Amino acid sequence: MKYRFTHLNSFSVWLLIIMLMGITQGASAQTKINVKGVVKDATGNVLPGATVNIEGTSQSITTDANGAFKIDVAEGSTLRISFVSMVAKSIRVNKNTTTLNVVLEDSNKQLNEVVVVGYGTQKRSDVTGSVTTVPKSRLSQLPVTNILQAVEGAVAGVTVTSPSSVPGSQPTATIRGQNSISAASGPFVVVDGIPLTKSGGSLNDINPNDIASMEILKDASAVAIYGANGSQGVILITTKRGTTGKPVIRYNGYGGYENLGHILEPRDPAAFTQKFLDYEAQNNLKQQFPEPVYNNSERANYAAGRTIDWVKESTQQGIMQDHNLSVSGGTPDVKYFLSADYLKQKGVIKGYQYNRASVRSNLDVNVTSFLSMGANLYFANNNYDGGRANLLNATAMSPYGNEYNADGTYTIYPMAPEQLFTNPLLGLTTDQINRSVNISGNGYAQITFGGVLKGLKYRLNAGYTYLPTRVDSYSGRLANTPLGSATALSSETNSYTLDNLLLYTRDFGKHRIDFTGLYSTQQRKYFTSGIAGTGYINDELSFNQIGIGSTISGATVNGSFSGTYSDRYALNSQMARLNYSYDSRYLLTLTVRRDGSSVFGANTSKYGWFPVAAVGWNVSNERFLKDSKWINNLKLRASYGKTGNEAVSVYRTITSDGTVRFPFNGVSNIGVQASNLGNSNLHWETTNEGNIAADFSVLNSRISGTVEYYDSRTYGLLLNRALPLITGYSQVVDNIGKVANKGVEVTLNTRNIDGSNFKWESTIVFSANKNKIVDLYGDGKDDIGNRWFIGKPIGVIYDYKMTGVWQTGEDASKQDPGAKPGDLKFADTNGDGKITADDKVIQGQTAPKWTGGLTNTFHYKNFNLSIFIQTAQGMLKNNTDLNYADESGRRNTPAAIGYWTPTNGNQQFQSLSYTNTRGYGYPRDASYTRIKDITFSYVVPQKLLDKAHIAGLTLYASGRNLKTFTNWIGWDPQQSFYTRGTSNSGANQSAYIADWTNNYPVTRTIIIGANISLK
Repeated sequence: MKYRFTHLNSFSVWLLIIMLMGITQGASAQTKINVKGVVKDATGNVLPGATVNIEGTSQSITTDANGAFKIDVAEGSTLRISFVSMVAKSIRVNKNTTTLNVVLEDSNKQLNEVVVVGYGTQKRSDVTGSVTTVPKSRLSQLPVTNILQAVEGAVAGVTVTSPSSVPGSQPTATIRGQNSISAASGPFVVVDGIPLTKSGGSLNDINPNDIASMEILKDASAVAIYGANGSQGVILITTKRGTTGKPVIRYNGYGGYENLGHILEPRDPAAFTQKFLDYEAQNNLKQQFPEPVYNNSERANYAAGRTIDWVKESTQQGIMQDHNLSVSGGTPDVKYFLSADYLKQKGVIKGYQYNRASVRSNLDVNVTSFLSMGANLYFANNNYDGGRANLLNATAMSPYGNEYNADGTYTIYPMAPEQLFTNPLLGLTTDQINRSVNISGNGYAQITFGGVLKGLKYRLNAGYTYLPTRVDSYSGRLANTPLGSATALSSETNSYTLDNLLLYTRDFGKHRIDFTGLYSTQQRKYFTSGIAGTGYINDELSFNQIGIGSTISGATVNGSFSGTYSDRYALNSQMARLNYSYDSRYLLTLTVRRDGSSVFGANTSKYGWFPVAAVGWNVSNERFLKDSKWINNLKLRASYGKTGNEAVSVYRTITSDGTVRFPFNGVSNIGVQASNLGNSNLHWETTNEGNIAADFSVLNSRISGTVEYYDSRTYGLLLNRALPLITGYSQVVDNIGKVANKGVEVTLNTRNIDGSNFKWESTIVFSANKNKIVDLYGDGKDDIGNRWFIGKPIGVIYDYKMTGVWQTGEDASKQDPGAKPGDLKFADTNGDGKITADDKVIQGQTAPKWTGGLTNTFHYKNFNLSIFIQTAQGMLKNNTDLNYADESGRRNTPAAIGYWTPTNGNQQFQSLSYTNTRGYGYPRDASYTRIKDITFSYVVPQKLLDKAHIAGLTLYASGRNLKTFTNWIGWDPQQSFYTRGTSNSGANQSAYIADWTNNYPVTRTIIIGANISLK
């Protein structure tokens, strides 16, 4: 038996060998085809690390640093090429399939790709919250200094406005309406898992070329993981990482010019002198000189016909350029990405400029099979140096004024003896240093467990940011400061973040569990000091020896302290999130976060709990839709939960006193006066939000999109409650008031034409938000002084309703005693027969009722054209350009703004003698539609590049703010323009915050550039 058994085993072995030989021979009999190719995105950038898999097998490779791959494939097999956040593509291999040029589309058009959701990633099909991925086409090839400028109008539910175009200025963003009245409404920004918000840094510090993906979290379910920081929405930025393969060098550079998008032209010399004559006639003034000019210094120029275009003298050809060089590569265990960028922007108004130099280094290392580590180092230097011309003064100058003195210096008063307006170019004679540096270091360590703990990971994230700033200035005699004035301010911000994460992901049959646990701590310390001086015997030393001035003091910073100041902020957090999926059909997300903030009072818990629940149903995965020929994807989701907002700055809960100087016995002494009345009972603003949505894709994914509806209620608002002055304080911060927001968001993607050589795609976004105040102080009353009205939006126009202009022969004595022909006529809204403050009415809201965007992208072979149109409708805005008060007789005014005369009977504009005693704000419709940007690119064929050892080359031209369609009379309906003398407490400390000396309109930018990848 033993003998037979041995022979039987031998026979079995030989039979197995023969069978394997047959299988091998059969396999080798199949024709093998060597396939090579390059994988790129729609804009022509190569995709290193893309996966190339032979379907039905475990055989796969990844593309190298140049996006290239080579693989042997049996004829008739199918290759599946995929890349994170891109739409996978399948290609069947035949004898003619030897060279492939694969282009993968962005996944934002699909519902089943991987997206970043905060502390991890999820398949889009498993996401239950509202998460929008910014199209990758918006992250490159656009001449922007701040990435939010590229997002404007392109994402539903996100309102981005640019109140100023000062080089280096920062847009503001609001996600799903304004949830708070007094608190900041900007979103929380996270870069590579580490908060940028509250660290002292800004999105100006982030180079757009370094961004790999950008997600915007909008509803309670999506933002709950960030708790108190998420009530205003969250922006997640992931920077580029290294990939496996030999080093690849990429260069992206562009250069171009800027000019004013629209010029509100002052009156030409003829119209200017006619206005002067009309002004004298309407005010019954006798002409002083034979020449029709107001000032003696203008007479000679008028007689000689010499004129000055002051706007031309104060502006220049703007120039913008950016150069980015990166190197990436690595092995399966060590991957690196290095990037350096230099941005230079020369403003369209003389003196304005912005330079940014930045360096980034990202490193990922697999230390062992269970331990991986990484580090991100970033350095950015922002430079806003230089004195600046004053655009408002430039528009005010008489064309017959004098720009220079005989010695070549600027004339201080071009319209002497008129001293109301100084030369707009005086700012160019001042010395200004304004710089900031952001030094950030982030690192992580991750342990992956095995065995019975398979699926469990522990991750430690640590981030540190150091941000010093320097603001020095000197104004001397040439700038109309006879004694000289110097200021030197410096500050530094130190912040750190530590995140302890426990991650567990397992599949149990059709069940999938994804758990995230977090313990986090954040801290920020801020310190600033300053010195100021006046009285210098000359201007030679500028701000370099402030101490030699006759008067020295601590510089006032932010209008709240003198000399030095310091504060500290801290936040401790715990969070748990559970994602459950059954058969990729039924989804459940439960999140709870507990935040403790140092800003709250001693009498309440500094901690708040913020729970959220969300459900989702992938209807298209059900049997009754699996075979549907026209519904490709359909998912329904809903969420409800609570988020919070700190809403107050540090130390507002503490009663504090301020210093004041007072005379005593002829000597200046320092005393103490009441400053801030603290409220130790302050607690969180809280927002409850519900969200329902449908994600869909139909007709072979020719049409896809998302429709969402949300309803949020914020209560416990942190508002200033008025107090009797007898208490020594005028107000105290208290938890009072409620605000509601509800709205609809629609994103629609269509493939209109999908031919082999020509493609046409469209993306439409639409957002409508209805914001209202539900309660203020608990008494059901409006706050007319602050223009806050229950049942109305937070920002409204509350003013008289203009109905025209009083004409000659009309009797105004009964309705508006004292009004004369040429004065503005207002409606008697309450019907009492006279015009009083009680006739003011709410005329509209300052935020748009709805916004939209339309992107059309055309592809013809290697040519690509993208046209983006943005619109904002339904908002009113006070137009300061229509109101020049008593300056009308002395200054130039815009040619587009008319004025009443007895002969023209104008019904839109007042007479030149009108004085706006009622403080009418001149509200006008600020709706607009703008051709926001157009980009044309050409991807050079790879056959032409191979000989030059170039892996990829894309040439492009792009323009921004090309044309605006609006009824607004002014520089631009979106931007804020300040009247003469309007101050801003932060203007001296921040290079881009506007006051009346920094009015800066929208600019039009045209650039050409190239993206190059070297082998």
